[in-house]
Amino acid sequence: MQEIKFFTIDLYKIKGRGEFGCPKCGIKISPDDKTEDAYTILEPVMKGDCLDKIILQCNKCGSQIHLTGFQFLNIIR
Repeated sequence: MQEIKFFTIDLYKIKGRGEFGCPKCGIKISPDDKTEDAYTILEPVMKGDCLDKIILQCNKCGSQIHLTGFQFLNIIR
């Protein structure tokens, strides 16, 4: 049985338009990819009325990725 790896990525700290590589296998994960070929959205996590984080699973290696930094996006808008 393969151990699931967990990673946290702060969107506020990455460059570009929100795309990043899976920390374990490097596959490109992009918010523009609506097919979910590279990843699956497991759960959006809300804090009150605001999005706190999104939990993704990489479809290539099975790693779970917790995307954070949404609180800063709410301030900017």
